[in-house]
Amino acid sequence: MIGARIRQARLSARPPVTQEDLVARLQTQGLNIDQAMISRIESGQRPVSDFEVVAFSKALKVKTSWLLEGDNGG
Repeated sequence: MIGARIRQARLSARPPVTQEDLVARLQTQGLNIDQAMISRIESGQRPVSDFEVVAFSKALKVKTSWLLEGDNGG
């Protein structure tokens, strides 16, 4: 669920944020995640911890609550 939201936020950004760009943004927050991990998160193969959700929301400039919403969320 959250992986799909992360991908949606990345691709909806103007200009779109690549996975490599997202890696760099997360590293500035002290989060050591590489492009392969982001790919696994987006495909639902890797869970995301609470502090990672916060970092993703800051990096993608979206609300944490939006990342946590399911497909039926607003």
